Amino acid sequence: MEAMRATKAELRRPDGQPVRVLVVDDESTLAELMTMALRMEKWDVRTALDGRTAVRTAREFRPDAVVLDVMLPDFDGFEVLRRMRGEQPNLPVLFLTARDAVEDRIAGLTAGGDDYVTKPFSLEEVVLRLRALMRRTGVTEEDAGARLVVGDLTLNEDTREVTRAGEQISLTVTEFDLLRYLMSNPRRVLSKAQILDRVWSYDFGGQANIVELYISYLRKKIDAGRAPMIHTMRGAGYVLKPAA
Repeated sequence: MEAMRATKAELRRPDGQPVRVLVVDDESTLAELMTMALRMEKWDVRTALDGRTAVRTAREFRPDAVVLDVMLPDFDGFEVLRRMRGEQPNLPVLFLTARDAVEDRIAGLTAGGDDYVTKPFSLEEVVLRLRALMRRTGVTEEDAGARLVVGDLTLNEDTREVTRAGEQISLTVTEFDLLRYLMSNPRRVLSKAQILDRVWSYDFGGQANIVELYISYLRKKIDAGRAPMIHTMRGAGYVLKPAA
């Protein structure tokens, strides 16, 4: 039976300890969901529901990165950032902003935020943005080979290169994101709703046939002329597994 593994490079602090992330959002349910997603990365995560708690927690916790909502009940995320940077000048910050608040995005980046995502968003996007942010700012080390491997199919998250049996495959941004999600869940049947949520974000206004369309694009590039890896489970969704 062909070996299969699907692994991500594990981010670590230079001292070998788990990465520390502080999540600041006054929506407790969303903060909890983000915390669960980040802990699946084996990161040490703390949460704060308001600005004052966030500043105090950052002082005690010394996070490696912060996910910071702009709108908070006491003072806004820009003030939180200013106070945190007073003690950790190079602290990487990922801002969460409202969908249409272009001024918030501009203000956040002007205030020193390193990146931002707009609400609503997929949890996977937050994880990926944080991984990229921490690698880019040099606050973490990582295991060699930031790759996903399923059978003879390999995806490199850093270089965005994809190969099958050593042959390079060129993908669009959306095709790459879809394949990454499939490869992160090998042998698991993923519904169209799950794929829409993770790849296009849960507020996507189109129909589920966008998933069918992009699955067909991937098949033409991944499976063309080869034993198929992407399978349709009628009435259930799609699954990616090593070729038989």
